[in-house]
Amino acid sequence: MIAVRESSPALDSAEACDTDHHSVIRLRCPQCRANLNADLRCDSCNFLVTERAGIVLALPPDRLEYYAAFIRDYEIIRAAEGRGSQDKSYYLALPYQDLTGHNSEQWRIRARSYDYLVGHILKPLVPGGIILDLGAGNCWLSFRLTQRSYRLVAVDLLTNSQDGLGAAIHYQEELGESLPRFQAELNCLPFQDAQVDAAIFNASLHYSEDYETTLREALRCVKPNGLVIICDTPWYSREQSGKRMVAERHARFCERFHSASDSLHSEEFLTDDRLHNLAETLSIRWTVYRPWYGWRWTVRPWAARWRNRREPSQFRIYVGRKNAG
Repeated sequence: MIAVRESSPALDSAEACDTDHHSVIRLRCPQCRANLNADLRCDSCNFLVTERAGIVLALPPDRLEYYAAFIRDYEIIRAAEGRGSQDKSYYLALPYQDLTGHNSEQWRIRARSYDYLVGHILKPLVPGGIILDLGAGNCWLSFRLTQRSYRLVAVDLLTNSQDGLGAAIHYQEELGESLPRFQAELNCLPFQDAQVDAAIFNASLHYSEDYETTLREALRCVKPNGLVIICDTPWYSREQSGKRMVAERHARFCERFHSASDSLHSEEFLTDDRLHNLAETLSIRWTVYRPWYGWRWTVRPWAARWRNRREPSQFRIYVGRKNAG
């Protein structure tokens, strides 16, 4: 079932971990899924979780190899799109300004979604609540929410210092502490069950190869009555529209980068049918929020029909609550 709410227009070294995550979250083995002991070595399979530059490396070698092509292509494309900067002020300004000017329209949407998220969805959470930032990228969301007294744990595959977890170094001085960061896959999170108050997929769920598996894993980590939140994943009213978008994007990437960037068979988009199926399978109820992105964004579907073009994507915020039982 979907309820809708409208907003008004108004590691170079393999060392055992010793980072800030210890006071935030308990870990389990990303290889065999047993709980880790005090020195972060798995008693069951002997896997040792290590750290590099403040990032906990919780991706077993075989899974790192599995994602290698995706990480390579993604980093090349993101760099070409002008993501990241050598200037610390770029990161501190996000999401409200893109000081490079390369992706200002996208950041305008991100800013509207973020304001709605903190103003309407996260507001009931008690300060100090633990939130997973899943697909955290450069950790701007973790930074902003930490400033609001939540305890964030950032997860991503990328660790580079421009557009990955390594970029969080720019926030450390402002926060007076480092953000807990994990290189891990969303389908096998290195965290024990029922610990966090919310898990947020911020412009990231569409990279999942299987929505059901990814969301089930997030729900595992969330406490009873906790939230799983999806922000800024493209939504289409028809499956065919989403498939056309994917084909167009692959063709564009092939022409520009000589790669379709399809090493992962990502789900890419949402539809109401997909959301209904997930709600039934996962035994959750979605509440759908529609932030106001401005009149120009609102009239895009009508303009596309008038010009006989493909239906454009829309962005919403989807919130599922984990059952208490």
